[in-house]
Amino acid sequence: MLASYRETRIQRTAPIRLYRFEQFFQGFENAPPIRQLFGRNTRKILRALKVEFFSPPFGYMGTSDVDGHLIVSSHHLRTSDLRTLYLDVVHELCHVKQFRAGRALFDRKKKYVDTPTEIEAYAFTVREGKRLGMTEAELLSYLEVEWVDANDHRRLARRMGLLKNGRRRTARTGRPQPHRGRRGK
Repeated sequence: MLASYRETRIQRTAPIRLYRFEQFFQGFENAPPIRQLFGRNTRKILRALKVEFFSPPFGYMGTSDVDGHLIVSSHHLRTSDLRTLYLDVVHELCHVKQFRAGRALFDRKKKYVDTPTEIEAYAFTVREGKRLGMTEAELLSYLEVEWVDANDHRRLARRMGLLKNGRRRTARTGRPQPHRGRRGK
């Protein structure tokens, strides 16, 4: 029997299992917004990009501020509609470019929707959504995430050129709904 926790050992670092981006996400090297992001280096950058998966049933995607790899919720990957996943990858690849340019992805002194890297990534993603023919209501719905309250959502939407008439119209999105409201409230 152990007398105390001091008699145990815990390995405090664990290897992160990284996969090749292209193993799970194909065809992005030909997507117009991604070619716009990375230009003639698109194939090379995507070939070198890594992706890590996590399994809790919350969250979507992110970009590591340590080495610029993608971090993806396997639940989101499995349950979200294809257009939402595509737009999330577009958004995160914008962050990959920002990371590669030496920009800080997170600024804890500012609200999420006021962070320059998020404003740029959302603007880039909204332009792609418009190119795909998404309506204003669909784009507004896409911008809804549980860590952004209603006031910040409106401010972000206005920055993206949405809500010009001040009314809020929503449409259903492919993001999983059961966990909404869990974070940031």
